[in-house]
Amino acid sequence: MFIQVVQGKVSDEEGLRRCMDWWAEELQPGATGFLGSTRGMSEDGTFIVVARFESEAAARRNSERPEQSAWWAETERCFDGPVSFMDCPEVTEWLGGGSDDAGFVQIMEGHTSDAPRMREVLTQAGDQVQELRPEIVGGTLATDGSGGYVETVYFTSEAEARAHEKIEIPDDLRSLFEEEGRLMGDVSYFDLHEPMLVTARRT
Repeated sequence: MFIQVVQGKVSDEEGLRRCMDWWAEELQPGATGFLGSTRGMSEDGTFIVVARFESEAAARRNSERPEQSAWWAETERCFDGPVSFMDCPEVTEWLGGGSDDAGFVQIMEGHTSDAPRMREVLTQAGDQVQELRPEIVGGTLATDGSGGYVETVYFTSEAEARAHEKIEIPDDLRSLFEEEGRLMGDVSYFDLHEPMLVTARRT
């Protein structure tokens, strides 16, 4: 799997909504290798798209389509200032990678000194996290090869996520959480209160 993250501050929400609908209706059917996406607006006006593809080559083919370029030229006008792109060829799914039934999504971005170990910790903690935090329905960790990462976590609802934030953590799991915290470094958090979740239809 390959993940591309696109984000920027929005100046025209209605226009952006129209562009997203346009892509879903007219461009998505021709996006070979597109697996799905998670997108939404955070409280500070940042719009984020976490798009999943079968491979980096598939993502590149999609970007090079003339209709994609025309769509982006229109979509870019909905943002206030520059839009950033992050290509992540290293992707780890945990607890199934998430669910389109999630009612709340939290995205964390940062830079880690040890991406392989960060992936190991997430995988190692997976089963215990599911028992302790049943409202977490999965997640993905995507890294760009130079330490940059985007972790996307899917919850059944924001209310359930907040209710479980202060529960007592077993000692063995606490050590993993503490190690993950050190590996994550300085983190930027983006909460998607109304996430838009799409899984591509298989033909």
